[in-house]
Parts: sequence; structure tokens; C-alpha cells
Amino acid sequence: MIEDLFFLEKQTYKKSPVHSLDARVKIIIAFAAIIAIVAVPYSTVIYTVGAVFFLFFALLWAASGLSPLVYFKRLVVILPFGIFLIVFQIFFKNPYYENFTTIATLPFGIEIYAESVQFATILLVKFLVSVSFIILLSSTTRTQDMLEGAGRLGLPAEFTLTLGMMLRYLYVFGYMIRKMTQSLETRCFNPFDRALPYRYRLEKVAYAVGTLFIRSYEQGERTYMAMLCRGYGRESHLYIAKKPLERKDWVFLTAGMALVIVTPVLAWTRFPVIL
Repeated sequence: MIEDLFFLEKQTYKKSPVHSLDARVKIIIAFAAIIAIVAVPYSTVIYTVGAVFFLFFALLWAASGLSPLVYFKRLVVILPFGIFLIVFQIFFKNPYYENFTTIATLPFGIEIYAESVQFATILLVKFLVSVSFIILLSSTTRTQDMLEGAGRLGLPAEFTLTLGMMLRYLYVFGYMIRKMTQSLETRCFNPFDRALPYRYRLEKVAYAVGTLFIRSYEQGERTYMAMLCRGYGRESHLYIAKKPLERKDWVFLTAGMALVIVTPVLAWTRFPVIL
């Protein structure tokens, strides 16, 4: 998990047309796409809108120069958080339909409805498109750039300061965990080695977790004292310099927003297939 965190941040330092875009542009496009796909009513129109949006995402991912394996690995990690909720929809009647057609009957009187399966696929399209743009944003934008971009877009200064410190020391704690893990490995300790007694393995893992909490507390105290020595107070905020958008940023932002807005409007007005 920690290595994945470092790997993810390493991907954001690559050079590509997508990586070089201003963080504000990528944040706006990503959230606009998510809002647009979620705002589309529950109908079969979502398939058309989802296909266009996913094609837009695929083009941006190809332009970023990142491997498709990076996307699929991250998607596999996120997918379980939404797939279970989506799958359960096929067993229930929802208020978007009036009539239900049973396509399968399972033991204990459980029925699968054709309309519920269609509703589940609509949710799946919305979920995949939303997650894909989040993955694109986090894979092509450095955490510091994303934080500064959010601050320039109007994120309250209190949030930028808190998030900035959290992101800064997230990697510090990551290095702590890596150091502790390597120390245990050099002593030939494996928490999944069944040759070792279960209680012994549990004690060592508990000691490691406790040590991490103590080190985190000590690091927090040192950090806070250092901030006080540098004049930190109630009115202190993260400094974010003004940065005008370049011409390429304006061009991409205009084209991207036009696509995100026009696609669902045209799909809904020209092909109004209502559930």
C-alpha cells in the first residue's frame, strides 16, 4: 500500500500535454464531468453520454503517456467500494419503474428483475465515468499543484493549510512505515508466515503499530513547535501565489467544458429515452 502511494505520486512527475496543464483546469474538467454524468436522469441516454465521456477520458489518458495498467490497477482497488451496491440493485424494485419483469428466480424467493438490471448498468456507467476522471486527475497532477489549484479556485485558506500539512506528512509517515517494514524483513519476520506462532505474530504487528502511533505523535509535536518558532498563529495561512492561465489552458478548458455540457444536452434533447 505504501509503495503504491509513492508510485502514484511518481506518475504525476512525468512530462506530457496533460501533465503540463494547469491544475485548476484539470480540477474543473474532472468535477464538471462528474456533475454532468450524475445529473443525467436515469434513462438509457446515459449509455450515449457515458460512451462519449469515457472516450474523452481515454483520449486524455493516452495523451498523458501513462500505461493502461496503471488505470486498471487503480480501478480494481476502487471498484469494490461501489460494485457491491450496484450489484444489489438487481434484487430490488426501485421507484424509477412502474412494471417489473422477472428474469430469474433464486432460492428463498429472491427474484432478479430486468428493469433492476438495467438500473444497475446505468449506475455502473455513472460510477465508472466518475471514478475514471478522478483517477486521471490524481495520476497527472502533483499533490502540491492540486492543493494550490484548489486554493486558487476558492478553497478556504483553513482547508488548504490543513490539507497541505496532511499531504506533506503523509509521505513522511509512509517512509516511517517503509523503514519499519524493512527492519522487520531484515529480521526474517513475516506476519503471514504460519510457521510462527499466531500470538507471536500478532504481538509483533501490535508493537509495530504502537510504535508508528508514538512516532506520529512525536513528529506532530516537533512539527508544531517548529511552526510556532516560525511565527505560526491563528491568522497563518498557506501562501499561494497568483498564477494566470496560459493560452493552452484556456483552449483546453473551453473545449472540455463545451464537450461536457453539450454532450448530455444533445443526447437528452435528440434521444429522450425515458425509463
